[in-house]
Amino acid sequence: MSTRLLSFDGRPLPVKKFIPYGRQSISEEDIQAVVDILRSDWLTQGPAVEQFERAVADYCGVKFAVAVANGTAALHLAALAAGFTKDDEVITSPITFVASANCIAYAGAKPVFADIDARTYCISPEQIKARLTSRTRGVIPVHFTGQPCNMAAISAIARDHRLIVIEDSAHAIGANYTVDGRQYKTGSCSHSDMTIFSFHPVKHMTTGEGGMITTNSTELYDKLCLLRTHGITKDPGKLTRNEGPWYYEQQALGFNYRITDMQCALGLSQLQRLDNFVARRREIAETYNKAFSSSNELIVPWQHPDGCSSWHLYMLGLKTLDRKTFFEKLRERGLGVNVHYIPVHLQPYYQGKYACSRGDYPVAEAYYQGAVTLPLFPAMSGDDIHYVIDAVLATTSEMLS
Repeated sequence: MSTRLLSFDGRPLPVKKFIPYGRQSISEEDIQAVVDILRSDWLTQGPAVEQFERAVADYCGVKFAVAVANGTAALHLAALAAGFTKDDEVITSPITFVASANCIAYAGAKPVFADIDARTYCISPEQIKARLTSRTRGVIPVHFTGQPCNMAAISAIARDHRLIVIEDSAHAIGANYTVDGRQYKTGSCSHSDMTIFSFHPVKHMTTGEGGMITTNSTELYDKLCLLRTHGITKDPGKLTRNEGPWYYEQQALGFNYRITDMQCALGLSQLQRLDNFVARRREIAETYNKAFSSSNELIVPWQHPDGCSSWHLYMLGLKTLDRKTFFEKLRERGLGVNVHYIPVHLQPYYQGKYACSRGDYPVAEAYYQGAVTLPLFPAMSGDDIHYVIDAVLATTSEMLS
């Protein structure tokens, strides 16, 4: 069959180049910021790291921020700082990238999944309650696709059961939610102990690779800083003894999870445009919603009225269409569609190590069966957006005919 595409109303469309589901947006100012660091005295462990941390903390309205090598490192260090260990259970969502659960295992604890809400695709507070045991030590809610979880309900559960809450906000910098009439940014840790961010190139802003942990706790901040750099400190106030100005101590088993000044310079530059990036993502999502909402075969992503998504991903749902065929047809037509995510409990490692089985989390599995990620990133042109819309609607019509 020819892959030449006709629009929904029968007009021939030009063949488009490949449009990925996400990509970075780099300006001349971004490039110059990195060049300035390359010409400076500090490529790593320099002042740009602290400047980036302070800028992100101020943006989120939180006391502390700790920059690290990537989002997975941020999750790992947060789990370690939380004190998760053997015999502990930590609850997270099955609809997420595997790192959200892996970090629990890295710390030696047991990942436990709670099913998602059928409309938001975020972890369900009711299902968290159903999975609580005497061994539950924490919860890692995932702000999936950029939509904030029900943090008021999750925070209440955590208070009642003395749980540590780590928000996985890898998808959601720039998002916010409202509780009792007051608006909170993700990363403010207003309803959690820590929040993590990812700065991978497909995310809202990028440092190439990179991550961040925010917290309002001085104790957690000190732990995170120590664990980020091999567990080593040079702070005279924290040394057990001091043999001289060269002296340092390893006080914990830490890691080399440092980020470079080059990356932080890029992050500082990108942060200045973050609100514009998020606003553009919201515009594109709204255009998609209007185009697809009249179809009886397509499910547009529902947004909770108390949340304001930053739209990392646009997840289109299919009611009866075969997802594999739909996916392949769109790929043939130049759309870099993807699927986020294969439920973590269906991964062979989790089935073998933790005895997870198909059918354990029916809402997550039902979501996965019909989910397709459409291209969504700020640099998309109007022509790109309308090509995506025409390709989706024409493919839908073709498959129904």
